Formats: sequence, structure tokens, C-alpha cells
Amino acid sequence: WLSLIRIAFTMRMIHGKIEYLCFFLYLVFLPDSTAPPTVRIVHSGLACNIEEERYSERVYTIREGETLELTCLVTGHPRPQIRWTKTAGSASDRFQDSSVFNETLRITNIQRHQGGRYYCKAENGLGSPAIKSIRVDVYYLDDPVVTVHQSIGEAKEQFYYERTVFLRCVANSNPPVRYSWRRGQEVLLQGSDKGVEIYEPFFTQGETKILKLKNLRPQDYANYSCIASVRNVCNIPDKMVSFRLSNKTASPSIKLLVDDPIVVNPGEAITLVCVTTGGEPAPSLTWVRSFGTLPEKTVLNGGTLTIPAITSEDAGTYSCIANNNVGNPAKKSTNIIVRALKKGRFWITPDPYHKDDNIQIGREVKISCQVEAVPSEELTFSWFKNGRPLRSSERMVITQTDPDVSPGTTNLDIIDLKFTDFGTYTCVASLKGGGISDISIDVNISSSTVPPNLTVPQEKSPLVTREGDTIELQCQVTGKPKPIILWSRADKEVAMPDGSMQMESYDGTLRIVNVSREMSGMYRCQTSQYNGFNVKPREALVQLIVQYPPTVEPAFLEIRQGQERSVTMSCRVLRAYPIRVLTYEWRLGNKLLRTGQFDSQEYTEYPVKSLSNENYGVYNCSIINEAGAGRCSFLVTGKAYAPEFYYDTYNPVWQNRHRVYSYSLQWTQMNPDAVDRIVAYRLGIRQAGQQRWWEQEIKINGNIQKGELITYNLTELIKPEAYEVRLTPLTKFGEGDSTIRVIKYSGEFHCGFEDGNICLFTQDDTDNFDWTKQSTATRNTKYTPNTGPNADRSGSKEGFYMYIETSRPRLEGEKARLLSPVFSIAPKNPYGPSNTAYCFSFFYHMYGQHIGVLNVYLRLKGQTTIENPLWSSSGNKGQRWNEAHVNIYPITSFQLIFEGIRGPGIEGDIAIDDVSIAEGECAKQDLTTKNSVDGAVGILVHIWLFPVIVLISILSPRR
Repeated sequence: WLSLIRIAFTMRMIHGKIEYLCFFLYLVFLPDSTAPPTVRIVHSGLACNIEEERYSERVYTIREGETLELTCLVTGHPRPQIRWTKTAGSASDRFQDSSVFNETLRITNIQRHQGGRYYCKAENGLGSPAIKSIRVDVYYLDDPVVTVHQSIGEAKEQFYYERTVFLRCVANSNPPVRYSWRRGQEVLLQGSDKGVEIYEPFFTQGETKILKLKNLRPQDYANYSCIASVRNVCNIPDKMVSFRLSNKTASPSIKLLVDDPIVVNPGEAITLVCVTTGGEPAPSLTWVRSFGTLPEKTVLNGGTLTIPAITSEDAGTYSCIANNNVGNPAKKSTNIIVRALKKGRFWITPDPYHKDDNIQIGREVKISCQVEAVPSEELTFSWFKNGRPLRSSERMVITQTDPDVSPGTTNLDIIDLKFTDFGTYTCVASLKGGGISDISIDVNISSSTVPPNLTVPQEKSPLVTREGDTIELQCQVTGKPKPIILWSRADKEVAMPDGSMQMESYDGTLRIVNVSREMSGMYRCQTSQYNGFNVKPREALVQLIVQYPPTVEPAFLEIRQGQERSVTMSCRVLRAYPIRVLTYEWRLGNKLLRTGQFDSQEYTEYPVKSLSNENYGVYNCSIINEAGAGRCSFLVTGKAYAPEFYYDTYNPVWQNRHRVYSYSLQWTQMNPDAVDRIVAYRLGIRQAGQQRWWEQEIKINGNIQKGELITYNLTELIKPEAYEVRLTPLTKFGEGDSTIRVIKYSGEFHCGFEDGNICLFTQDDTDNFDWTKQSTATRNTKYTPNTGPNADRSGSKEGFYMYIETSRPRLEGEKARLLSPVFSIAPKNPYGPSNTAYCFSFFYHMYGQHIGVLNVYLRLKGQTTIENPLWSSSGNKGQRWNEAHVNIYPITSFQLIFEGIRGPGIEGDIAIDDVSIAEGECAKQDLTTKNSVDGAVGILVHIWLFPVIVLISILSPRR
């Protein structure tokens, strides 16, 4: 041991760098270490209050705008996966990212809607997931607002008017706000002035305070102040708002200096002017839009709103609102209409009185023309024939369709069609206000004007293509004029490739880019009535067949197997088109191993009977059809799986000298039997932030069992530096997968009794009975009522604690003693700094009418028969967990002893939980308040004691 230390210091003297380490000690094997997960939530950040003692729930209080930080501490092996989730708080919001998978949940600039219950869930596949929660309460106080309201009513049997004024003060807050009123410097209280009444409307839940001034008097005309307070919680200061009440106080009134509605052309600038006509104090003016926000280009100047270069998107109702917090706000609105003409279309309707789709001499023909116009009342139509104006007559009847039936539509009915009526008819749509370009639509009526017809070229259906190609579906349309063609899927519930249910085409062609297999099927093309004949639609069907290469599984599979063992690889076809010609080929690298053709089977296999170095590598199986190939890849390797570090090592850190520490590194091997025997591990270590790794091999004798815990002790680590540790298994194949973790120096011990070995606490053999590990969820249904905890210290009914069961056959005065592990530190350095102080704390629960005594003793190294009283408490403390703190100053190894003494009856269960020892003295408020309030006798011990070091029996080499 001394020689190892000498080697380490010699290396430092030669190289002059403290990070050059010597790490040896023992290699220890322990039994199966798998364990289900446990969870504990700890908090940091900027909390202003944390309620820990409420067994029903834990509440984390934080001021709005501060930083929330919660850490989920987990145990369990394999290392559990962590997930944070949240339920609704003050608003029904959830995580923006749904959940967070880090141990630490950090929310900067927290807002009120982010309050609520946060859950940490840990699972590693063993047992049920572990879940703990904490409620986050976000505190805030908004600026208060005072509004003034008046009520004038006629009093019965008297001829005067009572004038009453209500001053209403409202402020949003959490916790509920408290209000106070002042008139000048005078504090107003209920009953202090007969002319004043202060009350809260029952329906506002404390959010509103009303000051009622009855039958106004001269002294009531004054300056009033409302002070909103949340009692300085989270250091939130009080906020105040003032209002001057005078005989001129009046609600606002306004008027708009514009017409309603306002009709403008696009591109024009529009200015809306709003002026106040009354109100004291002077009202403030704001503009709002009925739907959506004001356009970004809007210019506001007091009550004047200007929209430069207005567009159709800027149309709508605009309102001016005046508010001075007296009475109700005043509101005036105007509607802005932006002229527009668009979407000109036409259709021809043959004689409606005959079942003939063709235009014939001597029969009626109707030409319809439609546009979208804003405003619709300004829309006018003009008809021309061959460029000459056309007026309504007995044979040429011009009508305009009822706007409620078909808005923006005009019709030209040609009665008794003659040869001389053939020609080009033009419909011109315009707006009376001008400024908008007319829409002109030409329709040709002649002997060649015939209804449409649709056909599909023989070679265009079915149409075969390959996935990823660009394809054009064609429907040939004949007739004059040619109508718009509408494309849809024959299955009406299936969408088109662009996601719509219908697509338009002017030439009958549907172009599809990057065709996928889902696009296979029947497509329907049909004529539209627009720009064509208003007759029964013509339609045709086109079949699209998409070929795609085989989809196979697995796409990639890693197979780990030792030498001289067999392995079989299987590649399966899931789907392919066409499926009739499928071939396969197996390759190892570029070497062709086997080819063949599928018959009726859906898979192909390739076996290797005895693996050797030449058989390791990447195997590819390609399954091929006309459209391409699908590939299964298999990586066959003899690499060992990565080890998995064990994070639940009880007190892995210990101090053997003042400036250095040692670390008990523990791990298990994943699937140790999957490949050849692991003969060694390559251990690499480097100081955090450094580049160079220092490595050595750890020899392994014999076979490693599944779940076997391996321990290797690192020494001569420099306080308080952190180190990266890399572990790589070695077999005769070579290096396996590595795993890396960071080890940190910690001067804290914590035990929540969640793990199976209860942090190496043990029962005293000299007592009368034992302490019992318990949780509310697993306790006996016949437990004694009116005593014992309802949950562990954190409020979880699944969490564990230690307690003494005082039911029969236990007798008054009998003792149960629980011994902590032995904590040890190195001897004090006479030339170094003084020893560090440590804070010893724990939670205790003493509820029941027969509660006895809970004592805590200190047993020093070498004094097995001497126990120093450290802390004591007795009697009923109520149904709650209490916390105790004691300062200790260690210079030697020691044990802590919890002694529970049975009281006079069965309702005397005593419990303990969350035992902690941390570097640094306890906070003064912890020493002065929590012990004394709970009635405990706290003995401040100045026996130089402790660190965070455990001399555990596992340090001796054993297996």
C-alpha cells in the first residue's frame, strides 16, 4: 500500500502534473445487482419556498420570471431512463416538447401558465416504473386597475336623486391579493366612515375589491389609492394605483370623422379619424380589428389610423375604443370595403326544354357569365356581340341572377337560335366606382360549338411507373369550347397526391411528381360546367400501377457471437410489386456467397456453422425485382457488449488523505455469455477537460455471471476534481464496446431506505426487536390505525421508510436499534487546515397516543461500549414528518445509532426517513426552528467526527 502511494507521488514529481494517476486496489465481484428503479426529486434554482413537511404533497413556490430547476435522482440497475411530464396548472398547457428526458428539468423565466404538477418517471424494465411528483406554484402580482361606475336611481316617497359611485379595484395574482384603500393619506376601513362601504363581490373569488361611496359628499371628491398586496411572498412588492374623483368625472364619448362603410380601391391610402367628445379624466384611444390584428403597415397617431396601399386582405371592421376607467368604454366602428373583381367563368346551357346536349337552330341557348365582385352592389355587366353592344330584346333576353342563388351571375338567353346569331359573345364585368380593371369573357357560338367528350388513349391506361418517377395521367377532351377537367380518386374518400380531394386541369393532363406506392389505383377525370357546356359531366377512368422494390426486414441487425459457434441469418420480404419475379443474393463484403429465386416462401436464410475470424463482417442479402432491390444487412461480430456502470454504489467516495480521495467504481457486464469469455477490461481515466487518457488492463479470472457486480477501486484522485472513466471489455476477438461515465467528488451521504440493502444500515443484535422497512402501499391491511405515517417523507405512498412496530407482543420499554454503516476519515493533518463541519439531518414521524422515545447516539471508533447521546425526542408530534438537524465535526470513524423505545400501548409506531450528512454546517434556521418547534431535544455535538466515507466489507478481495 505504501509503495503504491510512493509511486503516485514520484510520478507527480517527475512530470509536474497532478493528473497523472496511479489507480489500483482490489477487484471485487458481488452477487446479482439488478434492482428496480426508485426516484427522488430535489430542487435548486430560485425557489422562494418549498413545503417539505406536508405528507400529502410537495409544493415548490417560485416567483414569475425566475428559474425553475428540478432534479430527478434515481437508483436502480440497469440505469433507469428518466422522463419528466406535466399536468395542467393554472392553465391547461403541457410541455411544449411533450416531455423532457434529462435528469434536470430547467425552465428559465418561468411564467404563470407553467405552474402545475410535474412528474418524474423512471423505468428500467424491472418491476413497475417509479414515479414522484412535485407541485410548482408560480407567484405573481399584476398592476392593479381601478374602474369607476355610477348608479342613479329614484328613491321612493322622496324627490331627490341619490348619486352613488363604485370604485372597483382588480389585480391578477397568486396567491390571492389583499386590498386596502386610501383617500388622500387617510386609510379607509369598513365602518370607519358611514358614507363608505368596502366589500368583495361573492362571485370574484377575492380578485376584486369595491369601494362604495354612498350619496356623494364634498369630502368624497378626492384622490383615491388602491394598494394590492400578496404579503411580500417571494419578495413581491405591493403595487398601488390612484384615481382622482371630482365633480367633473365622466365616462368617455367619441365620434368617427369617417363614413360607414368606406369603399376604396386597392392601393389607396385610407385614414380613419377618431376624436373624443367627452370624458374626465381624458380617455385613451385604441384601434382594433374585428378579426385578427391590425395590418403590420398600419400607422397610428393618437386617434388617427392610416393604412397605406390598402389590399383586399386589409378589409374588415375597424373599431375605435375610448377608455378612462370610468363607466364602460366607448366604441365606434366602421367597415372598410376594398373593391375587387376576380374569377371570371362562363358556361353554355343548350335548350333546357329538350334532352339534347347539342346546340340546334330554332332552339334556345343560354350563355351564363359569373365573377366574384366586392362590393357586389356595384357590379354591372355589359354584353357584346362581335364587339358591338347588345341590348335586351324579345329574342336576346339579358337577365341577372338572384344574388342569393348565384351571386355575380348574368345570363343571355337566345330564343329561337338562327344562323345569323352565330358569333362571338362577350360578357364584360365592371364596378361602378371604377379604379378596377374590367373582366371580359368571350364565348363563341357557331356550328362547331359542340358538347365535350372524354377519352383515355389506349396506351395510357393502365399506366405502369416506378416509385420516385414523374408521371402524367391523360384524358383527351374534345368539343368546343374545351371545359376545365376535374381530377379525383375513384375512391372518393382517398385524397389526391397534393392532399386535396380534387385538382383542376386545363388540358386534361394530371402531372404527379415523385410517385409513391400509395398513389396506385384508379383516377377519375370529368368535365366541369365552367368554360364549357352546362350538361351532365363526362368522365373517364385511368389506372395507375406503381412498381416498387421489395421492402425487407431486418434492414440492419447486429449479431454478436463467439468463435466456433453457429449463427443463422434470415431476410424476409414484407411487400413488393411486382412480386412474381423475386431473386436473392447473399454477400460477405464483396464476396458472393449464394444466389437463388423465391418460390412460395417469403424469406431466405444463410447459416454459418462454425464462426472463425474469416466469417466475421457485414453480410448483405439483396432481394430483387423489376423495380429494384431491398437489402438486409447483418453485422456479425465477436465484440463484447459494453459494460454498464453501477450508479447506486453506497458511498463510493472516501477520503484516505487530506488532498486526495478514492472512488469505488462498480459495473456489470451486459450479456456476458453472448461472445467469448472476457479476459480483461481496459480502464482509461482522465481528468475532466483534459485530452490524454491513462490506461491499464484489469485481468479477469473465470467467467463473469449475468448481473454480477464488479468493483474496482480508484485511488489518488485529487479533490475536488472530476474524472472521466472509460471501460472496454477485451476478448480473444479483440476490443468490445466501451462505456464512459464521470465520477465526481461528493461530501454528502443520503439514504431514503429505497434500495434493497437499506444503505448498509444493520439491526443491532443486542436489542429486543428490529426496525422494519415499510411503505404505505405494501403495509399489512391489518395495521394499527391512528399511528404511523400515511406516506414516506416525500409524500409518496410507494416510497419506503424505517419504523418500529409496537403492536403485541412488544412490551413497554423494549428497544429497537438501527446501526448506520461505519463512516471513516483519515487522521487529522497537524499541519493542514482544520476539519470541515458537517450537517447531520433526518426526518422522523411520531404520531399516536402511546408514542415512546426516539434517541440518536454516536458511537466512536474504538469505543464500542460507549455511546454519546446526540439527539432525543418523545411524545406525540402529530400526523406529519418533522426534520432534525445537528452539527458534527469529525476527526475519527463513527456510527450513528437510531434507538426506538416502545411506549405504553400499541399506538406508538415511530418512523425515520431521508438520513443525510452533508459538508458544511447546518443552516441556522434549521437548527433553531425545526428542532425546537417539533419539541425535539437537539444536542449540538462538537465531537470531531465524520466525512462521507464508508469502510465497507466489500473492499476485501472476494467473489
